[in-house]
Amino acid sequence: MPGRIRADDITSVKERSSIEAVVRDHVTLRPAGVGSLKGLCPFHDEKTPSFTVRPTLGTFHCFGCGEGGDVLDFVQKVEHLSFTESVERLAAKLGMELRYEEGGGPREGGTSLGKRSRLVEAHRVAEEFYTAALLDRTRGDARVGRDFLRERGFGSAAVERFGVGFAPADGDALTRHLRERGFTEDELTTAGLSGRGSRGLYDRFRGRLMWPIRDTTGDTVGFGARRLFDGDRIAAKYLNTSETPIYKKSSVLYGLDLAKKAIAADRRAVVVEGYTDVMAAHLSGVEGAVATCGTAFGVDHIKLLRRIMRDEADHAPARVVFTFDGDAAGQKAAMTAFGEDQRWAAQSFVAVAPDGMDPCDLRLAKGDAAVAALVDSAVPMFEFAVRTTIARFDLDTAEGRVQAMKSVAPIVGSIRDTSLRPEYIRTVSGWLGVEVEQMATEVKKAGRLAPPDPTADRRGVGTDEVPEPGPGEGGPGLPPPDLRDPVVAAERQLLQALLQYPGEFPDAVVEALEPEVLTAPAHRAVLDGVRIAAARGHRVGSAAAWVAAVGEAAPVTVRSLVSELSVASLPVRFDSATGLPPRRYLDSLVVGVRDAHLGRRIADAMAALRRIQNDPASDQSSLRERTTALHALELERVRLREGVGS
Repeated sequence: MPGRIRADDITSVKERSSIEAVVRDHVTLRPAGVGSLKGLCPFHDEKTPSFTVRPTLGTFHCFGCGEGGDVLDFVQKVEHLSFTESVERLAAKLGMELRYEEGGGPREGGTSLGKRSRLVEAHRVAEEFYTAALLDRTRGDARVGRDFLRERGFGSAAVERFGVGFAPADGDALTRHLRERGFTEDELTTAGLSGRGSRGLYDRFRGRLMWPIRDTTGDTVGFGARRLFDGDRIAAKYLNTSETPIYKKSSVLYGLDLAKKAIAADRRAVVVEGYTDVMAAHLSGVEGAVATCGTAFGVDHIKLLRRIMRDEADHAPARVVFTFDGDAAGQKAAMTAFGEDQRWAAQSFVAVAPDGMDPCDLRLAKGDAAVAALVDSAVPMFEFAVRTTIARFDLDTAEGRVQAMKSVAPIVGSIRDTSLRPEYIRTVSGWLGVEVEQMATEVKKAGRLAPPDPTADRRGVGTDEVPEPGPGEGGPGLPPPDLRDPVVAAERQLLQALLQYPGEFPDAVVEALEPEVLTAPAHRAVLDGVRIAAARGHRVGSAAAWVAAVGEAAPVTVRSLVSELSVASLPVRFDSATGLPPRRYLDSLVVGVRDAHLGRRIADAMAALRRIQNDPASDQSSLRERTTALHALELERVRLREGVGS
């Protein structure tokens, strides 16, 4: 075993290592007074920078969490190394050979490297091996990988720039190569480059296209591997290095080593979904592009980017742009990202190509400029989240607009900058076609309530049974009519009258009462039975036969409601001479229900008109058609109220 590193070598490493340069591998710094630099602390999450570096003194200190020390302390803490390993790591960066006391020589493997550096070195050698294999024209098995890249617009220059390689399908080609370079079996298995089987070590990746995954300092710490051959026994399209002492997938971003300079300079990060998307973005001039490595974009990724892009609350907002596929999975990923939006001080945006193409396909189909234009045209994350939520509802109905309004209210209420909320409320009310005051009221309610969970169980708490309906509730699958609503109460009275006094309603009136004029689903089902029974001529028979015919024609779920309505008392004084409800009362029931239905249709038409007026892309012909339709409905309502067609 080697002895301790000589004290004068440790001093030399500290003096020669620039703490500013070392820290900048992890944190973007800006001037903060004479001789000081400031950035977001890498040791705790913060939005106002309290991490300070004094280059002339070679020290750092965070006034938020209290961490501090010299360059060796920083490397130990940020990379989780021992003191000796941190000295060896900095020495390796300097190209400096360390000397050890007590006659000790270099560590195992012929270099003065600690455990972490040994694993990093193994990955560096593996990356060189994979790239050489891909570019070796004599290797027939690598041709599939070269063809894959060529079909996506990536030539040898791109391969070398991003370090793409090929893992031979041989069982232990890389393992043998690394053993020849002096790496031990334990180092190879710990690094995740080799596995251990009954016959010894074997290559972890075989017959796959390889992308090196590097940390912010540029060290390769893992690989992403894509399936190429149908005969691959592992069905997964992508494999990633398992978590190791140097690789944690939730804390690395593919391409960050290449992107961090652009991210720091522009204070803009672009998060794409795959390795080829990162390549396409960089080659298209979007040099701040990164991607996750086999996992969802999470909290640790946010912390990593925030430190580099100076995502500070007391500074001009940075920007983070997410590109997602246009499919359901892409929308789900976007909504997941929106759920973490509060962790940013930055402004979040979403870019989705109109035809759903990812950056790689977009570059191939339309060129580099199209990728840059896609990122530049990104819409605010808030807008994307709202529009994605609204898309689930039918805005041509009052029910759809109300449900959409309730669903987006928590999103509007979650906007960090409260001064922007009034403007967003106006904007969203226009998209929905509702009054601004309605939207504002719903947002105010949402501030006191948790956002609705679309996956929540709507049944009784603590039970897996759907409760049986009570009398008149319409049966399983139909909500009970809410008789507190005057319109629903009027519908009920009309159905009572139709069942109890069928001869008082002309055929034309019954035919004009289509089910959609009623609001309660159970009432619509009963009216269906009334219309079917009337069409079959049953209204001319006895009252009992008529009710029985309606019950037979109506869905089984509302037959008990038919019975109830046929005997329930009407809230009116009957004509003493005829024993029937007053003619004026019966007519008012028909007119009232039809009037309420026309009112809902007018409200729908006005909402559609508002949406068109708030949509810059709408054309004038559509506006004219909607206006004409609205006027026709208003005229029909006037005639109904005047007694025409009632």
